[in-house]
Amino acid sequence: MNQFKKINNEVFFTEKTITKIEDDDIKFLKANVKNTEKKRMRLCTHLSEEDKLQEMFILLSKETYIRPHKHLNKPESLHVHEGSADVIFFDDESNIIKIISLTDSSSKSCFYYRIDEPTYHTFIVKSDYFIFHETTQGPFKRTDTIYAPWSPKEKNFVEIGNFISQLKKSVKVFLTK
Repeated sequence: MNQFKKINNEVFFTEKTITKIEDDDIKFLKANVKNTEKKRMRLCTHLSEEDKLQEMFILLSKETYIRPHKHLNKPESLHVHEGSADVIFFDDESNIIKIISLTDSSSKSCFYYRIDEPTYHTFIVKSDYFIFHETTQGPFKRTDTIYAPWSPKEKNFVEIGNFISQLKKSVKVFLTK
């Protein structure tokens, strides 16, 4: 981890112009995610929020809540490194329009997706850890992320529990159609 600078407990940026990710870096994420408020961590392999290309290794735990959101004016791609999760895509009214079950490439399942249009999405992590490489366009601007108005805010734990429970039921129904 000596090539990364800590921004906060969840975010680390590279300090090198040539960055590598090793098993020890992934072990660091796994060992420390439990100490983060949102139960997620990222290693940014770009030098700053201003970079035009942004690449990150992100770890989500089973306890992570990713508020449904969409990104304006920027594509996003995700390549699974380890674990499994469902990514759920919604229309603007909160209806599920697509589910992609993701897992590492050691199985015959999907391990990559790309979004070109702003589409609300979230994750349900199915393994203890879900680790992926995400690529998107920079610079990073908070105003480019729009949170679904029908989804609970990240600090509203009671509503989050209800939302996730209902979402899991909706996913089962959607998958049986």
